[in-house]
Amino acid sequence: MSDRTLLYIHALTGLHAGGGTALGVIDLPVQRERHTDWPLIPGSSLKGVLRAACNRMEGGAPDASKEVLAAFGPPTGSASDHAGAVTFTDARILAFPVRSLRGVFAWVTCPSVLDRLSRDLDIVGRGTLLDIPRPAAHHAVCPADSPVVTRSQRMVLEEFEFTCETGGSVAVEWVATNVVGDKGTSERLKKHLVVLHDDDFTHFVKNATEVVARIGLDYATKTVRSGALFYEEFVPAETLFYSLVLCRDSYYKEHSATGEDLLTWLAFREIQYLQIGGGQTGGKGICSIRFAPDTL
Repeated sequence: MSDRTLLYIHALTGLHAGGGTALGVIDLPVQRERHTDWPLIPGSSLKGVLRAACNRMEGGAPDASKEVLAAFGPPTGSASDHAGAVTFTDARILAFPVRSLRGVFAWVTCPSVLDRLSRDLDIVGRGTLLDIPRPAAHHAVCPADSPVVTRSQRMVLEEFEFTCETGGSVAVEWVATNVVGDKGTSERLKKHLVVLHDDDFTHFVKNATEVVARIGLDYATKTVRSGALFYEEFVPAETLFYSLVLCRDSYYKEHSATGEDLLTWLAFREIQYLQIGGGQTGGKGICSIRFAPDTL
């Protein structure tokens, strides 16, 4: 393994990586990129939950392992001692699940997402994506045998109808094969992954999230406490993200290691599941994670 790779994230339940500021009727929105309005997972959140997972695997004592200290930095209060070697970028959206008239649901992506993934693959030395589809507005590119396509060669996602352009794509096939670890989801992706126009994709990631009303009860009267009603936004289960992971040589004086060694150590922890974001006691934020294989 080199000193850089990708970390793929598959949300198994609804996920709330909060933005902190309510700008509309949603009191607790998810965090989004400023320039695209696409959902993201902050890199600091990924680093924190991975650090906690590594601590558990290293015996449970916080920061007892020299590898943990070298990779993630010193504990709170000692940040001036040295920097951590591992860097996580904000996790970027890769595919978003949308309700479909046929086939239950489709994963949707777009040329801009695939272009960015191709660039990031090149950054980590894993080649680039070929044959990225570029459909027109209100058109969708999907495999010829996709179960989400109607008999009239149309696709209905939420309340919108799309004209289907069927055919294979090297880029779509690569995503379906490489991003998720379990065989069932990979096989489903091969038939349910749909490429939309950038604007159509952006509409869905902005307007097809889950918005849940939350309340707090007065236990004496079993009524809603005053001011305890709020609305929380979740990225739906089955959403796919990825993050760039870069690792420098260790800054920790008591553990000399190259960036490649530290990244190999982290990948071979074989951490399969993480819980990210808010609502953890309610079962939210459970994700399957996977470090990218060494080669395409």
